Amino acid sequence: MASQTQGIQQLLAAEKRAAEKVGEARKRKQRRLKQAKEEAQEEIERYRQERERQFKEFEAKHMGSREGVAAKIDADTANKIVEMNRSISVNKAALLSEILTLVYDIKPTVHKNFQYTK
Repeated sequence: MASQTQGIQQLLAAEKRAAEKVGEARKRKQRRLKQAKEEAQEEIERYRQERERQFKEFEAKHMGSREGVAAKIDADTANKIVEMNRSISVNKAALLSEILTLVYDIKPTVHKNFQYTK
């Protein structure tokens, strides 16, 4: 009987050691996964920064700077406004004259669908 209980005690101790080893292995695996995830995030960030830098170089090479584009748009807009104001000043009198002529030239007529009934 003593040998049986001793054998059971050995089995329980072996089971406990096995459970501890499995637990340690799981912890190591979790640490490795966490470390791999952090390394992957760092690599992704480096790649993103590199691609952003390349894009900015491409943009500067082909489009100029954003300030340059904005300045060109502002200059074009100002030129168009000046041209429109010049066109208005040139054509204003003729347009008002035409509008007034149409307003004053009233020809009262009976509508073709009107039926006079007594």
